[in-house]
Amino acid sequence: MELKNRTKQALNSDTEMADKSMLTIYGRKSIWIVISTLSLLAGCDTADDQDRIAMRSAMIVYKSPTCGCCEKWVDHMEQAGFTIKVEDRQDLSVVKSQHNISSEIQSCHTAVIDGYFFEGHVAADDVKRFLTEKPVDAAGLSVPGMPVGSPGMEMDGRHDPYQVMLVTKQGEIRIYSQH
Repeated sequence: MELKNRTKQALNSDTEMADKSMLTIYGRKSIWIVISTLSLLAGCDTADDQDRIAMRSAMIVYKSPTCGCCEKWVDHMEQAGFTIKVEDRQDLSVVKSQHNISSEIQSCHTAVIDGYFFEGHVAADDVKRFLTEKPVDAAGLSVPGMPVGSPGMEMDGRHDPYQVMLVTKQGEIRIYSQH
């Protein structure tokens, strides 16, 4: 009888230990699933996230059909992971007017993605950072003119310093980055 009781106690003890082990395994697994899910939902400001933003939706580029530097800029953006849809136009003034791009910040082409404009030779990294940060009241970015050394304007290794300007919905202009 005593042997029977000891055997029963040993079996119960093993079952309790197995139950506790399973709880620990499932508990840890559950915690891991929750942490993983929250990490995905929270999002992070990483280069990988910026690359995903670049590929999220198509960028429409309005440009002159004869502009070679605009084609080079489109290539730069595609190499950075953006999906581009090009619309050649003889007159870009309508597009610039629709996006309230003043003459002081205009350049040779206008790109639009997610409701923001990118005027001129804005570097892909600046566009990705902008789309990740989404500055409050921002309408877009601009590189006024056509600075030598900016993406699409490369010339024999020359690089003139230039600024990328952030334009607000109210038309205010401030420096976003410098190259």
